[in-house]
Amino acid sequence: MPRATDAPGPLARLAGALRIPSGDAFAVIGLSIYAVFVVVALLADVIRPHDPLEILFDEDGDLLSNLGMSPAHPLGTTNLGRDIFSQLVIGTRAALIVGLAAAVVVVAIGTLIGLVSGYFGGWIDSVLMRLADVALGVPFLPFVIVLAGFLGASTSNIVLSIAILLWPNTARVIRSQVLTVRERAFVEAARVTGSSTWRILFVHIAPNILPLSFLYGSIAIGWAILTEASVSFLGFGPSSVVSWGYMLQDAYSSQALSRGSYNWFVPPGVCIVLVVVAGFFISRGYEEILFPKLRD
Repeated sequence: MPRATDAPGPLARLAGALRIPSGDAFAVIGLSIYAVFVVVALLADVIRPHDPLEILFDEDGDLLSNLGMSPAHPLGTTNLGRDIFSQLVIGTRAALIVGLAAAVVVVAIGTLIGLVSGYFGGWIDSVLMRLADVALGVPFLPFVIVLAGFLGASTSNIVLSIAILLWPNTARVIRSQVLTVRERAFVEAARVTGSSTWRILFVHIAPNILPLSFLYGSIAIGWAILTEASVSFLGFGPSSVVSWGYMLQDAYSSQALSRGSYNWFVPPGVCIVLVVVAGFFISRGYEEILFPKLRD
């Protein structure tokens, strides 16, 4: 008879998923980048010197427009006299809210569907995987734009549209892992001892596939932030929320490039690149935890 002791403990497996991949230099760099952005987002109201949408004037009442970098304005000002550094700092908070919210929803939906599809199989598996095929076949950015146009430009609608189309990637990988895990001895032992189907699914199988969920969650953060920036740049983002995409759209419409105002559009572009790259760096570290043979 198979023994439950053949299984790696669920808590031990979960601890392995949460373990910081400190042995990988790229993962450490990615985590460090995220840590910096999280600190900036949490302390944004303290760090920013001005309201990001405030129009600034000097003592004589003249508009402080298109100023260069200076101690008073580290990144200068926009053509409307708004402080660029303050917008960049506040944009960090908006980016992380979208990224983390979308990643949580994507991972939750993808993990749940992958668990159910892989464990039950049959017609349930067929229906869920065909839905995944449909979602994968929909053009990503046009769908987000259309949905934001119909439902309104808001952060929650952007997160919803991202979640609708990104979950199949997580679900397919989770499903393939569940197909393997469900045949292991400790799962059979749980069936023999009378464990219910849902207890087997969420207590015995789920902890063994959570590392993959975290892996795809780190990737989803970057994709979500990049999508939000793209939507905001195209003018379909919320106009009341200052984000990095909002800054790029504002700079583009004001012809910042032709005027050589690199201090306006380069910083948000660099921040977007750093966040996306950090997610892939972290996923590389988790790959070595999940697949130790990659270290060889």
